[in-house]
Amino acid sequence: MASKNIGIKEDVYERLKTHKRGDESFSETLDRILHELDSDWRTNAGFLSEEEAADLEAEVSRGLEDVDDSFDELGDEVDDRLSGES
Repeated sequence: MASKNIGIKEDVYERLKTHKRGDESFSETLDRILHELDSDWRTNAGFLSEEEAADLEAEVSRGLEDVDDSFDELGDEVDDRLSGES
């Protein structure tokens, strides 16, 4: 695998060194830390425009309304069955 050399300040090196686990290399440490950051939802917060966020919120709201309607219908069916109606 190809590699690159980078220069980092001494204090950054010391901070990175404290994050190393066991016999983990610095490359593996950086990869793990970056993966943890990338998988954190807060890293990607704000990636939608205002309009896209509003559209997504509206879609979620419509989906929740559909779920509520389905539960209402299911509840009516259960009520009918329990009361002996079909």
